[in-house]
Order: sequence, then structure tokens, then C-alpha cells
Amino acid sequence: MTTSSSTFSALGVPHPLVEVLAAQGKTEAFPIQVDTLADTLAGRDVLGRGKTGSGKTLAFSIPMVARIGMRTGAPRRAMRPLGLVLAPTRELATQILATIEPLAAAYGLTAMTIFGGVSQHRQVQQLQRGVDIVVAAPGRLEDLMKQGFVGLDAVEITVLDEADHMADLGFLPGVTRILKATPSNGQRLLFSATLDNGVDKLVKQFLTNPILHSVDEANSPVADMTHHVFELAGADEKKRVVEALASGSGRRLLFMRTKHQAKKLAKQLTANGIPAVDLHGNLSQPARDRNLAAFGEGSVRVMVATDVAARGVHVDEIELVVHVDPPVEHKAYLHRSGRTARAGASGDVVTLVLPEQRRDTAALLKRAAISVQPQQVRADSAPVIALVGEVAPRVAADALPAVLRPPVQGGGNSQGANAQRKRANRGEQGSSQGGPRGQRGGQSRRGGSGAGRSAGTAALGASAARAGSAEQPRRHHGDSTARSAEHSPSSGARRQGSRRASTPAGSGIRVGQVVRPNTSGGQRRGR
Repeated sequence: MTTSSSTFSALGVPHPLVEVLAAQGKTEAFPIQVDTLADTLAGRDVLGRGKTGSGKTLAFSIPMVARIGMRTGAPRRAMRPLGLVLAPTRELATQILATIEPLAAAYGLTAMTIFGGVSQHRQVQQLQRGVDIVVAAPGRLEDLMKQGFVGLDAVEITVLDEADHMADLGFLPGVTRILKATPSNGQRLLFSATLDNGVDKLVKQFLTNPILHSVDEANSPVADMTHHVFELAGADEKKRVVEALASGSGRRLLFMRTKHQAKKLAKQLTANGIPAVDLHGNLSQPARDRNLAAFGEGSVRVMVATDVAARGVHVDEIELVVHVDPPVEHKAYLHRSGRTARAGASGDVVTLVLPEQRRDTAALLKRAAISVQPQQVRADSAPVIALVGEVAPRVAADALPAVLRPPVQGGGNSQGANAQRKRANRGEQGSSQGGPRGQRGGQSRRGGSGAGRSAGTAALGASAARAGSAEQPRRHHGDSTARSAEHSPSSGARRQGSRRASTPAGSGIRVGQVVRPNTSGGQRRGR
């Protein structure tokens, strides 16, 4: 039940933003939001630590938009944003932008993402038009700063999201340089599931008298998440169990350790009638966006991913997460698992364990503070069937969603002027030949009319083709020239381009030899 002290309005959120949140069905704040909003809206530097799916994104988006939106007078300036959010991955940056944009629209503010993997041209154009809030990955942002396309001297509020993950990826030196380019008196917020691995150095260097709000321990599991450990007899049984778990009617996310295996499993499931998309670092950004969109809208209900999806990818109503390959590190386990049971919903997490993985998996779960009794199962075991639930109908290859259909190659459907001209020419040639396309009998490719060439006479008929005759020139075996009986130096005919002869043995011309007619009507041979 909503209490007055936990509503966004009671927490001091400006009325325009309260209306936007209410339209989204959000009236009651989550604990991380309740704890931090009073300080962040007051302009204080804040460290916010909460478990994955706890609502950190909205906790920093509200004060950022409120601070910039309530500014008066100053016009938007090109290449000088007022708000900056740093995120470790493209997917997380995109998710953050999706949260910020509706809030920003309430004040007429603009927001954009900056990350690599796509052309920087459009990003530069947006910056030059002027933008209020930038959500960026550190690498591309630094590139644009060095090129002079963006300056951070006007930034009033800076947010670091998933700072510990940026540290894991080696981004901290770049993050440090970026923060140094922002005004030292600006507001700075740091939100993450954990505050370790070098993040404390950023806190000491760039945050002023920060207030720490921690609603959960760093390794705290989600209360509404049920964990299962399925021990399997071998690799073959594992394949059968994976297919069974993927066959349910609800959304499910399968995690693999490598990009290759993620792509391979998605293809195998799709071939078996279970449409599945993949998500990993080898995909281009447009491909990532298409696959995420298909998974989010429900046209595809299975996604196979690497740890690139373990943070920041928020798709509603994922009912099952499967660790097909158990992760190495316990934090990765928690972040993977956190894609389900988000924002108060419930969900299940399954870890598949082969005999040689049992010891390492037990240690992993202990570090993650997960207490669960392993079960030995097969694809037809009751625990597996219970998690599958309602089985979705298999999908034939010709009924796959658009995102999984192979791209059309050619087909002659273009309506451009050049394409239409080519089709018209092919039609005319077919009519003049009176036969199937490819049996040329009219105009030759290089000028002059003549009979159709066969593969064995293409080069030797060059002179005869110019003269309009189908007669082949005489060939003198072993001689370096072969003259046409009807050609003379004064004929004025154009010099033919080179031809590669492919006449049979004994013709005096070797296969692959280049034959060029000279100005006197003879033909020169060479390599």
C-alpha cells in the first residue's frame, strides 16, 4: 500500500515530474529512491548503493532533470551539455536514456546518448544543435572531447552509474580525465550495486562531503528470486534441459560464457522451432538494438547473451534466467540473476552444473550468499517441467519473426532509375535474341554487332565482330600474329579492349593468353 511518506510528491519531486511518473503508473518510490531523493534534490553529493533492479536509475534521473529543468533564462548552448551520466556499456546508456527522456520532456529538455560502435556523425550533429543531458560511455565521449566536439565546462550535475563495472573494464583512467573536465563545484552522484575495486579513489577525489545511502548489502540477493541448481549427467543431457527450459511461453534469458557459444545456441534453438536472439559484444549496435527490441516487445521470447547483458538491460517480465554456463565471479552471478525479479516482481534463476563444475559452483554460490540444495535432473524431471510451465508452440522456419529472417539478397525490386534502365535493357536483349537471357546475339559488350561468342572464340572474334561479320580470322600456328582477311589499317575501327582467350589446345593461342588487336589489324598476344 502506498504511504504518504513514500510517494514522489511527498519526497519533494517537482509536480511536472510527479505527473510523468503517475502516467507511467509509478506513484510510490522504492527504498533507494526514498533514501536519496531528499539529499539529491537539495544538491548534495551522494553515494547510492543498492541491489540490482532496486530503482537506482530513477533515483538519479529525477534530481538531474529537476535541477536542469528549473533553471531559468540561460539558452541551450551548442556542444556544452548541462547534465552528464557516465555508464560502462551501450546497453546501459540506452536504458538510462529511456528513463530520462520522458522526464526531460516535461521541461522541454533534450537528451542523447554517446557511445562507440556507431558513426559519430549524428552524435556530433546533435551536440552542435545543442543538448541538455548526455548519457555517455567513457571511450567515445573522450574521443569527441579531444576532437573539440563537446565541452564539459558547463556541466552542473554528473552521475556515475555502475562505477564498479567501469573499474572492472579498465575505464577508471578515462573516467578520471572526464571528471576533471567538469566544474569542481558541480553536483556529483555515484550509484552502483557495489562500491569497490578503485571506486573509493573516485569518491575521495571528486565528491565533496558525500552522503552514503546503502539500502542493501553489496552481495544481497533479491528476496523474490528463487534459485535452483540443476546437476546434469553430461553435455548431451545439458542440451536437452536447455531446450526444455527455453520452450516455455514466457520470457527467458540464457547466459553463456563466450560470444561464439551464445550465437551458436541461439541458432540451434531457432532451428528447433524456438525463436531466439543473441546479445554479445560481436554484434553491431544496430543488431543489438534490433535484438533487444524484439525481445522487449515479445516477438521473440528467448535471448541468449553473454555478460554484456548482465548490467543495465532491463526488460519487463523476464520470468526465468538460466546460467547455461555458470559465471566465474559471484558478482557476475548476482548481476545476471538480477535481470529477473526486478522492481518487486518475482522470478526464477537456474544454474546448470556438469559434474566437473560442482565444486566451483558451490564456492561461487557461497560467495554470493545463495543457499540452495542442488538437484539431479533430466529434461523430463518434475523440477524442470515446473519451471517450463506452458509450452509455446514450435515455430516453422517460414513463420519466424522478422528479426530472425535472413536478409533478402538482390531480387530486382529496386525502383531506382539505374535499376529500371538495366531491367529494360535486359528485356530488349531477350526480345532481340528470341531465346533465354544470357544467349547474346545482338549488340556486343564493347561495340559492333556480331554473332554470339562462345567461350572458345571470345578473343579471336574481336576483329570480325567490329566488321559486322561472324567469320573467324585465320590463325597461323606458332606465328605471333593472326590477320583478319577483311580488316585494313584504314578501317578506323576502335581498338578493342583486352580479351582472355580460352580456345582449345592446338589453336596457337594458349588458355589464359591476352589477345589485343593492333592498329594494323593483327592481334598481339601476351601474358
